[in-house]
Amino acid sequence: MNWWNDFMSWLTAADTRSTIFMAVVIAVSIIVSGLIAAAIGRSGVKHLIAQRDREQRSAAIATLIDAATEATVWNALTPQERVLADRAVGQADTTVRLLPVRGSSIAADWASHQLAEMKRASTRNEPDLAPVIGEFRDRLLDWQERPGRAKKIFQSDLERWAFGDSIADPVPTGQTAKADSAAGAPTHLPDPARTDATTQKLIDDVAALDAAKKRQVPPPADDDEKTA
Repeated sequence: MNWWNDFMSWLTAADTRSTIFMAVVIAVSIIVSGLIAAAIGRSGVKHLIAQRDREQRSAAIATLIDAATEATVWNALTPQERVLADRAVGQADTTVRLLPVRGSSIAADWASHQLAEMKRASTRNEPDLAPVIGEFRDRLLDWQERPGRAKKIFQSDLERWAFGDSIADPVPTGQTAKADSAAGAPTHLPDPARTDATTQKLIDDVAALDAAKKRQVPPPADDDEKTA
């Protein structure tokens, strides 16, 4: 207990108040400095991560735009050039999907659909696809600047395309009948009950005609009448 009494006497002494005050001030300063340094370091790390993500997004968008340019002349590319273009598009698609950005998967689906449409248009030799490339570029750049707004537009386009595909999937009835006729399949099968009734009516009509003929034909003459 002596050491505790000595400590309390030193703590309550007038000479030690300034020392205690300075120790408290130094401790608080160290704590505050640590918190500020942690906040600055965290902000710097977030800034570096955001800058890296933006660079990756910009590179992926540039690759997709370049792929759109090649897709519009897909019919003129060699097989080797098509393989390289598809590989670059695949890498850009994976990069976009892995980005920690709102709607990255939806943007990748939208870009894939548009690139496929451009390839089909090039195969059909459709002219003047430059406006399509321009719209493709502007939409992706808009997604880079305003991901939330562009996500809603991409989602709306994907739903509209899916609805159009679901309507186009069923084959029209006229085309089905035409295909069946061309393949030799019967387009109409008779009703068995109706066929049986018709056959029975024909049998009855024939029997009635036979009976009428028998009533109208006179009986054959006897041999005596013929010799007379």
